[in-house]
Amino acid sequence: MNLEPRLHSDATPGPGFVFDNSYARELEGFYVPWQPSPAPAPRLVRLNHALAGELGLDAAGLTTPEGVAMLSGNALPPGAQPLAQAYAGHQFGGYSPQLGDGRALLLGEVIDRQGRRRDIALKGSGRTPFSRNGDGKAALGPVLREYLIGEAMHALGIPTTRALAVVATGEPVRRETLLPGAVLTRVAASHVRVGTFEFFAAQQDMALLRRLADYVIARHDPGLVNHPQRELELLRAVCERQASLVARWMGVGFIHGVMNTDNMTISGETIDYGPCAFTEAYDPQAVFSSIDTHGRYALGNQPAIAQWNLARFAETLLSLLDGPPEAAVEQVTAVLEKFPTRYEAHWTAMMRAKLGLDELADPADDLALASDYLRLLHEHKVDFTLGFRRLAPAAADDDSPLRKLVGSGAEALTPWLARWRERLCSSPLPPVARRAAIERANPIYIPRNHCVEQALTAAVEHDDLAPFERLLTVLERPYDERASDAEFAQPAPAEQTACYRTFCGT
Repeated sequence: MNLEPRLHSDATPGPGFVFDNSYARELEGFYVPWQPSPAPAPRLVRLNHALAGELGLDAAGLTTPEGVAMLSGNALPPGAQPLAQAYAGHQFGGYSPQLGDGRALLLGEVIDRQGRRRDIALKGSGRTPFSRNGDGKAALGPVLREYLIGEAMHALGIPTTRALAVVATGEPVRRETLLPGAVLTRVAASHVRVGTFEFFAAQQDMALLRRLADYVIARHDPGLVNHPQRELELLRAVCERQASLVARWMGVGFIHGVMNTDNMTISGETIDYGPCAFTEAYDPQAVFSSIDTHGRYALGNQPAIAQWNLARFAETLLSLLDGPPEAAVEQVTAVLEKFPTRYEAHWTAMMRAKLGLDELADPADDLALASDYLRLLHEHKVDFTLGFRRLAPAAADDDSPLRKLVGSGAEALTPWLARWRERLCSSPLPPVARRAAIERANPIYIPRNHCVEQALTAAVEHDDLAPFERLLTVLERPYDERASDAEFAQPAPAEQTACYRTFCGT
């Protein structure tokens, strides 16, 4: 399958959009062509100028009435082919045979300034054939949350979908109360999910399933196109991307909150920021999602859930592998069984960086050192983000900020600090350089849950976007500590965190 761009020089782009829609072109039968619902009074709330630049778009043009009409779904950019993608998914462990884009539409794909193919999609643009009993709309609060968290994750160096724009529709949506409606323009490496493969595997249409696999390989792993075991190697590549992604989540205390298979991308990007949150006082069992009543997607469960989701992906590929079924099962099982080892490798590298360690020692010893530190953070209810950030001055022989943070548990920290400093001695880095390295690996600013809620409340209830803009500016430089932004580094009071709940936003 050839995914070389088919751009037409005579195309007349709308505010810079030049589409090359390989999904629509190559995967007929995998979607339903559909039109977005009109917004009665669209108003641009936020445009991501930096992302528009990456995509080669005319940011100024997107702020015009013509551009806002396109971002709201009231008009289509020339060359767009809006469609609702079909997919299934395991949701909290139970299989749903048909989900699909119930409130999203893929407008098409553009080739960005670095030659990368990127999806442009609307979210909250109205009902589709997959909406079931939903209205297909989105409220302003969840849309702004997705914009904010996506940009924070991007600044943290974590693969993620991103928001190009937020447009208020001028139409209320009914949830528990009436809320202002909005449309998000989402950008992704692709929107193909594990659930996409599940949908077509369940139909037992091997021709369609193979076409999907060929498309995904050509798009995300073109080096595998001529591999004799390309589907097996695709599984291996997706496992590697997810092992790296989840390790990065864990490294900043991010809890996705709804790791269903329809929310796991083949590209390895974080997608769907619904009931997500960041842990404060470190707790592997932390859950904030209102719908995760049994803690399936708790912080510490995320690596195992990723492997479980990948097993569902592997099942969809079995019929595409050569040889008898028993051999195919053995092959995918061998790949899946390596996932914990690959995750541990990414996690160990992450923790070494966070602790300021080089790679000269036994990885198992360094992992034990990291695990013991996490145990201390957990036992003494220490803030995860600050617990690692305060190692930076400690590496330069000033552990008073860390001891103050740990409080009554500071004495228990002493033996661990001695082990850690002995390990640091194996590195030739001088203390000042070591401190800088630890600061580069440990953010001082994350999207603190209470800060996010304050910003969203101001925007939704008071039409005041200033707190949102201020928080976004802070999160765009998460590693550079600034006295003027000290309030954004502070955790919420423990009693506030204890009752904090997030919602899916549908």
